[in-house]
Amino acid sequence: MIHSDIYSKALTILQQAISVVQPENLFKNIFLQSNASLLINNKIIPCNESKIYVLAIGKAAAAMALSVEEQLGNMIAAGLVVTKYGHALPLRHFTVIESGHPVPDEQSVRAAEAIIQFAKSVTANDCVLVLLSGGASALVADLPNNITLSDVQKTFQLLLNCGAAIHEMNTVRKHISTLKGGNLAKLLMPATVLTLAISDVLNDDSSVIGSGLTVPDASTYADAWGILQRYHLLSKVPSAIYEHLQKGLNGEIPDTPKISENCFNKTSFVILANNGMALQSAKQAAEKMGFYAKIVSSQLQGEAKEVAKDIVKYAENYTGIKPACLLWGGETTVTIKGNGLGGRNQELVLAAGLALPSHLNAFVLAIGTDGTDGPTDAAGAFTNYEQMQLAKQMGLKPDLFLNNNDAYHFFEQVNGLIKTGPTQTNVMDIVMVFIH
Repeated sequence: MIHSDIYSKALTILQQAISVVQPENLFKNIFLQSNASLLINNKIIPCNESKIYVLAIGKAAAAMALSVEEQLGNMIAAGLVVTKYGHALPLRHFTVIESGHPVPDEQSVRAAEAIIQFAKSVTANDCVLVLLSGGASALVADLPNNITLSDVQKTFQLLLNCGAAIHEMNTVRKHISTLKGGNLAKLLMPATVLTLAISDVLNDDSSVIGSGLTVPDASTYADAWGILQRYHLLSKVPSAIYEHLQKGLNGEIPDTPKISENCFNKTSFVILANNGMALQSAKQAAEKMGFYAKIVSSQLQGEAKEVAKDIVKYAENYTGIKPACLLWGGETTVTIKGNGLGGRNQELVLAAGLALPSHLNAFVLAIGTDGTDGPTDAAGAFTNYEQMQLAKQMGLKPDLFLNNNDAYHFFEQVNGLIKTGPTQTNVMDIVMVFIH
């Protein structure tokens, strides 16, 4: 079985990693009020007699809004928070809407309508702070051109099931929306807009975070069409989605706003936190505990069970200082073929467990930094060779659970789930391998 000491140390390292990217720590002294202006990460935002409006969207939205509220207080003229169910916090200056994730629901539509009304209330003299974090794309669902919520839900369930990467999903999202892909900046024009973001995407691409609500979008209707074509989904998506994209291809619908458009003249974008910050914090915490710590990669992507094999192979070939803590960051995907329950981190750990050789004294752990892995109440899972052997002695067949995408029910039976609850942040995933 897994030694309780190593498990305890692993959780402490994770807590340190997540803490450094939580809003309560990110927003300390970020706002310095001087001469009726705001100094934010060395960016001066002139407010003069302007009103300050705050719009927060994402899994970390409530915590980000609370941190801003604590510093700006009554300077906030109006605020709106859109976040995932169970992530709301008590706020004085904000209206709060909770909605669906990873698949949008009726509340996501309500959230989009509220954002549009919010945008209509600002003027050229106002400052708008947009607080953006992972999950924003699903939490907000406007429905253009006779597209229904059911159409959107079906399209993104198809993309989720086929293992599409986040940038691919968001390219499609941006082209069936009047808010995403820079369109929110258009609605807020000519106000001054500053977006403060917690990045949940590889390479901190601002056009992918939250589907790029306030930044120029380089993608096109042709790109969105190509993604559906690549995954053989054109014949499966609802007809309203198909027809909308066709109109976009034919130039009958304007594409998303590009970098040359004047709606971006008074916009700025600042990334407050990312996966790299969390990995560095984890590395430092591991080193303080006496581990040799190494960040192997912050670019983890691809099919979870294939990535797991690569991670185990790397650990097997490792000849450096021990005990070691090897770290990876990023976000894998899962192509769903079974009807089980799980998430990309649980699937990765299960596949890693199956690949672990008996001679490798290793402990593998993976979590989503937002505290959620797939449509489950777990953040991730952990395993080692002994746990996998015990499972087999219990009559469990790990390979069958993996083939059915049912990692949750496997780890539930061997006490291998990690449950943190909402962390109020989101910087993708962290994978750790401890070698003794």
